[in-house]
Amino acid sequence: MSDLIPLDNIPTTTAEDWQPDPKHPLRRPPWIRVRAPMGETYEGVRALMRSKELHTVCEEAQCPNLGECWGRGTATFLMMGDTCTRSCGFCDIKTGRPNPLDWAEPNRIAQSVRAMNLRHVVITSVNRDDRPDGGAPIFAMVIRRIRQLQKGCSIEVLIPDFKGSKSALKLVMDAQPEILNHNVETVPRLFKKVQPQDDYTWAIGTLANAKAMDPLVLTKSGIMLGLGETFDEVVDVMRDLASVGVDILTIGQYLQPSKKHLPIARYYTPQEFAELRRIGLEELGFKWVESGPLVRSSYRAEEQVRALSQLNYFRLHEERE
Repeated sequence: MSDLIPLDNIPTTTAEDWQPDPKHPLRRPPWIRVRAPMGETYEGVRALMRSKELHTVCEEAQCPNLGECWGRGTATFLMMGDTCTRSCGFCDIKTGRPNPLDWAEPNRIAQSVRAMNLRHVVITSVNRDDRPDGGAPIFAMVIRRIRQLQKGCSIEVLIPDFKGSKSALKLVMDAQPEILNHNVETVPRLFKKVQPQDDYTWAIGTLANAKAMDPLVLTKSGIMLGLGETFDEVVDVMRDLASVGVDILTIGQYLQPSKKHLPIARYYTPQEFAELRRIGLEELGFKWVESGPLVRSSYRAEEQVRALSQLNYFRLHEERE
């Protein structure tokens, strides 16, 4: 790899410095630093989630940025319960038989968005393969309810693949979210190992179909690094995403939630993340690339929206009508 972009205050190192050692656990490199959750704003967000009986992916998936994001008064709402019907090897959300859908949940989320006075909100869900529609109506309901209660708030939905169902996706797209996000997560070679009940073609197809249904909606996807993929395989996935018109890409380091989850094959260096960002922006034409060790799908999402709005890449639902 050549032309790496240097980052300030980070020691230059090579990927080989952080390869697995069969005799010892993989050391966490110095650029992986997680902020402990604390502070008045953090406690306020936590109390609000408890009072509304809501879940966040920040907590359920043990996001390393929980302290930073909640400290800024932002959170990613997790809908349709805290139990997923799939068993992905990287995810700490529990797997099992979920409870019936709570049709009052969209209203509680919208009330929380208004209480937090959010200008941008990210909403995701567990997979609900127990339903033919994958829970798509709940996404449509929450989008419309937020629009009623919090005018001017842009809405980003991080959706499941709905097993490739176009009819389920159309329910979400008809509600016209500003950003439609679906994470591809890993490279095709590792897909069944990392996400045994998922399919790479479903992931790419979801993003392609969303853009075809509404070209004005920004599409977004994310990739985890460190599960055993090669650098070139990551770039190939980036090309696939660019070919179906994905606008925003997030790239972050996989961090093993527990010993029962997939092990970390290696840590990518900050220089490699910077190079992937350069490739995405300069060679592949993404409108925005967030690439770094602790980047997650909704990390600094409100800043992405603000910047893309200034570049005239982004329009609120109300402005598009």
